[in-house]
Amino acid sequence: MNEAFVNASVKPLESLDMLSPHEVERLQDRSDSGVQSLFRQCALAVLNTGSDMDSTREVLELFKDFDVHIALKHQGVQLELENAPARAFVDGEIIQGIREHLFSVLRDLIYVVDELDEVGQGLAQSAQLTNLVFHILRHADALAPHVHPSIVVCWGGHSINGHEYDYTKTVGYELGLRGLNVCTGCGPGAMKGPMKGAMISHAKQRVKDARYIGITEPGIIAAESPNPIVSELIIMPDIEKRLEAFVRLGHGIIVFPGGAGTAEEILYMLSILLREENRDIPYPFIFTGPEGSEAYFEQIDAFIGATLGERAQSMYEVIINDPALVSKQMKHGLHAVTQHRRAQGTAYHYNWELFIPEEVQHPFEPTHANMAGLNLHKNQPDYLLASELRRALSGIVSGNVKEPGVRAIEQFGPFQLDGDKEIMLALDKLLKAFIEQRRMKIDYSAYVPCFELAC
Repeated sequence: MNEAFVNASVKPLESLDMLSPHEVERLQDRSDSGVQSLFRQCALAVLNTGSDMDSTREVLELFKDFDVHIALKHQGVQLELENAPARAFVDGEIIQGIREHLFSVLRDLIYVVDELDEVGQGLAQSAQLTNLVFHILRHADALAPHVHPSIVVCWGGHSINGHEYDYTKTVGYELGLRGLNVCTGCGPGAMKGPMKGAMISHAKQRVKDARYIGITEPGIIAAESPNPIVSELIIMPDIEKRLEAFVRLGHGIIVFPGGAGTAEEILYMLSILLREENRDIPYPFIFTGPEGSEAYFEQIDAFIGATLGERAQSMYEVIINDPALVSKQMKHGLHAVTQHRRAQGTAYHYNWELFIPEEVQHPFEPTHANMAGLNLHKNQPDYLLASELRRALSGIVSGNVKEPGVRAIEQFGPFQLDGDKEIMLALDKLLKAFIEQRRMKIDYSAYVPCFELAC
């Protein structure tokens, strides 16, 4: 692959024009405990917007000579870029949306490393973690009080086919016609399509305050660079806080076809909805895809039925090949959300009422020992099993595209997963279907499974 490189100095347009010397020092710290390498990786991902690569390692290798330095000038902050991807520039000037994303990364990393330790002191651990997510979103100016629920979270794969991608755009178009906003994982595929469709219908409806929110985390951003439609980029510290940000900020969820990452998101949501504390809290949850994707959702539904049971299957609705109906159902669901929050006197902008158990809030490190130690047995509450299955899928995502996971697989071989035979058979069938349908990676021809199941 041939790629041109650019050296440039970049200043923020509006926000984050001042940093303290201490903050600059932290961001320039190249030691193991510093955050410079993390900032470099996230900045590279933003500058590489539009790439069709989904491997963190490949991105970092291609741009191994890229570097970023932070300087304090009398006018404010300035980023010095060395050997940056040329795709981020036009006639020597950085694209404005990419400039905004660069400083969103800077904003969020500074806040995480310098301020979060002091947030939530004195609260119970679960409440403290929820408070952290709130503070990150508030600091990113993502919370809009006094606005009726309208944020639809869209989950789905980055490596979907063209037919499925076009369908996500049509669903986004229908959402935009109804004045709804879109929040995704910020990457390509099913994360880009709904935003692109909604952008057109928002223009038709003359919606002036449309929102295209992308929520990511450092471990995945290099493999899923932000798509250019994202207008609000938010970097959460880890996958668990990213998932909590989706369900706290969003008001309803639409799931498109995807792979292991999408299944992880589904299981995360089910681990919450299955809690008795959340039984009476409305939260629309719709699975949808075009004609021809029926098998995908039948496999997902069968897997959920075989592992978690009928109660879990009742938590979502499946609609095939009907974008208008998906949007109508979501609009109806958001009306119920509005009525409920009004009656309860709870906030529209952040779902404080939803109970998220502590066991799904703590980061899961997908080491070989932790993956082998997952409790994939039915002798536990369904919401706990959903959480364990979510961790299994999270580890597979890590082994597929995240640099630490890829290195661990190369060093120690595939992750080993064991549990009840019925669960292992259901998981084996699901993962094989993902591989056969080319849903694990964009470059499916080179895919080698990073896992082995004891079936």
